[in-house]
Amino acid sequence: MKTYQTIDIRNVVLMGSPSSGKTTLAENMMFEGKVIDRRGTIESENTTSDYTDTEHIYKRSVHSTPLYTEFMDHKFNIIDTPGSDDFIGGMISAFKIADSAIMVINASQGVEVGTEIFNRYAKEYNKPFIVAVNQLDSEKANWEETAESIKKSFGGKVVFAQFPVNPGKGFNSFIDVVKMKMYTFTDNNGTRESAEIPAEYKEKSDQLRSEIIEMAAENDEDLMNKYFENGTLSQEDMLYGLMLGFKASSMIPVMCISGIKDVGVKRLMEFAINVAPSPKHEKEVLKNGDLVDCTVDAPTAIFVYKLSMEQHLGEVAYFKVMQGLIHEGDDLINPENGDKERITSIYAVAGKNRVKVTELAAGDIGCTVKLKSVKANQTLCTPNKEVIFKPIIFPSPKYRTAIKPKDNNDEEKLGAALNKISSQDPTIVVRYAKELKQTILNAQGEMQVNILKWELQNVYKIDVELYEPRISYRETITKIAAASYRHKKQSGGAGQFGEVHMIIEPFIEGAEQKKKFKINGKEISLNIRAKDEYDMPWGGKLNYYNCIVGGAIDARFMPAILKGIMEKMEEGPLTGSYARDINVYIYDGKMHPVDSNEISFKLAAIHAFKEAFKNAGPKIMEPIYNVEVMVPNVYMGDVMSDLQNRRAIVEGMSSVKGFEVLKVRVPLKELYKYSTALSSLTSGSANFTMEFADYSQVPGDVQTKLLKEYETEENE
Repeated sequence: MKTYQTIDIRNVVLMGSPSSGKTTLAENMMFEGKVIDRRGTIESENTTSDYTDTEHIYKRSVHSTPLYTEFMDHKFNIIDTPGSDDFIGGMISAFKIADSAIMVINASQGVEVGTEIFNRYAKEYNKPFIVAVNQLDSEKANWEETAESIKKSFGGKVVFAQFPVNPGKGFNSFIDVVKMKMYTFTDNNGTRESAEIPAEYKEKSDQLRSEIIEMAAENDEDLMNKYFENGTLSQEDMLYGLMLGFKASSMIPVMCISGIKDVGVKRLMEFAINVAPSPKHEKEVLKNGDLVDCTVDAPTAIFVYKLSMEQHLGEVAYFKVMQGLIHEGDDLINPENGDKERITSIYAVAGKNRVKVTELAAGDIGCTVKLKSVKANQTLCTPNKEVIFKPIIFPSPKYRTAIKPKDNNDEEKLGAALNKISSQDPTIVVRYAKELKQTILNAQGEMQVNILKWELQNVYKIDVELYEPRISYRETITKIAAASYRHKKQSGGAGQFGEVHMIIEPFIEGAEQKKKFKINGKEISLNIRAKDEYDMPWGGKLNYYNCIVGGAIDARFMPAILKGIMEKMEEGPLTGSYARDINVYIYDGKMHPVDSNEISFKLAAIHAFKEAFKNAGPKIMEPIYNVEVMVPNVYMGDVMSDLQNRRAIVEGMSSVKGFEVLKVRVPLKELYKYSTALSSLTSGSANFTMEFADYSQVPGDVQTKLLKEYETEENE
């Protein structure tokens, strides 16, 4: 393969809902470019893109797969992304390295929730896209409804560059209003004939072309002047205006294809070459926010956007050349850790097929193997010419589960496997929660977790159990209480003795310092000798007051009392969760001249604090999440009813282009497997996001239930 110059490269993301036909379109793009000589199908499990065992089992894309094709002296780098939101990380990483996208829409379904989600991400990452209406050969294809849903969703930016002549089972013709030709396809291999537009379609074609010309003219002052003078634009000027409008995301061209029959695929690529930006016209963003040109006239720098484990190859690092030229044998440095890496080999990637090349220019995409320590989201660059490119920010997880090996002897092996998997897929976040005493697996959805479980069992040979995770509750108090405890133990020789009297109250930011307390009808005045403030690692405060007078407790035992209180706050008296926001006053106690020691006062403090806490109007706080649900109107009632059963509080509702958007607050406890339930309720057509909001007091009945569960667990 020749080395393609930056200006002759197009980096394109294929995005769209499940079953929209992205993988089939990618097969045809490679077929038209002669990169493959026969097209595979998902049913036959022989597509270039979906080549892993999990993709064959689930009959859908699971990973974002880099592909390439060569067409009209240009190189297309194509990233085929999964349609399911469970694997959204693949599309986010693809947006980092691509300059534009093709939104594939199923002509039988029109704009779906997934389409709206991808549109949001395209806006967020400023990626212009072409809409390719696919499967126009389906007997359920409905061009009019699909076109209407596109206009409704994407608004005034939409321009119809094509429209079909005969949508449905016999689809083989469309009108191209950019070329002002009718294309008819004579076989399923992309063979086409062009003809003049028939009279019955002339008026519609002229109208659509006029709309394109008018919108193209709006993107440049000189074009606008030409349009006002002549009432139209030349073909060349129209394409120039289209290119400007597309790059600015002010125009969304719509085109017609059938991936299965290879209808319109060649024309789609021709159009993309004309209007989609090359990397040469784009800026790359550094970690510090600076912008740099994607040019060969700069020191070499590559960005590793993805890692994967490949049979027979080991770990494969996929990268984009952000600057310069990369050659086989180059020595680069990782500026984040100072490690040196040698590029022993470079490959152009077409899914499972890899073609060895000697160099790649700025803007191109490839892969390499045998790197020592590089991670996804890291930069490799020329030594002494160090740059770091802005890392990919992945969406927060929406699904959490606890995980453990069925065989306890596999714990270390499981930890290593999970670390390896999460390094390859950053949307999978694994952590051991000390508070919960569980390993928590966070992901985008249940399907992603099921595939991870399959890999653990079949690739890493570890049988695992998934189960509902505990919740990180917080415990605090609502009123003042006092307690004392004497720890006394005598078992021959030196004994143990320590007595502690304490008062506790809720910590309230900005509250006036108290020195008098009324406990059980008796007023207690305190002489505060010292105050220590502690910000707890899990949030909230502990204020520790030394109010001892007359030497009732020696100063050397005060740290032990504090340690006992801290330990009990780390494992709260109600549910074993972290306690917070408490003022503790140590005002009296007793010592023994021989038997008193630190452990005695620590234990006395633990018991006194536990008793006082339970008498101080204790309450349990639970984590609350802000949840935004996007759902088609028809499922609104079912989704609302389900959320109410999950103790949700509705904070806002709005409508967005045929979808309802619900903003609610939901306890984390009620969100276990919510993604699965929502998919079931809406036939997979709804979506949601979730973000931690704050802690809120649990209802009384929930608190009673939690206390009983913890008591039972403690007794066991």
